[in-house]
Amino acid sequence: MSDAFTLYDLKVEVIESDKPFVCSHKVGDCFYVEGENLRFPDADSRVSMYALAALLPLLPAKQRELDANDWMLSDTVIACPDPNCGAKFRISRVGKRIQYHSECTVVPLKPEE
Repeated sequence: MSDAFTLYDLKVEVIESDKPFVCSHKVGDCFYVEGENLRFPDADSRVSMYALAALLPLLPAKQRELDANDWMLSDTVIACPDPNCGAKFRISRVGKRIQYHSECTVVPLKPEE
């Protein structure tokens, strides 16, 4: 039995809106989700910890296969949690990767019944 599974890699990018920004992020700032890791490609990219806290619960779901009717598949823009900040974050799938259960946990897989 293989312990492989597929996840999507994600790009989370700050996009414009019609309201001014008050947080430190700016249009074009981004980070990537690669497996279970966050990667910031540019040392100048910034995401506030409050915005990151709002985004984190959504990312594992966005990485997985979803039913075509699931709202999680169609809704890709998330507002900054600061009600005074106009920033929005677009979550895009940018690739797939194979992960292995044995590389992510020490808990063994249950044998198939």
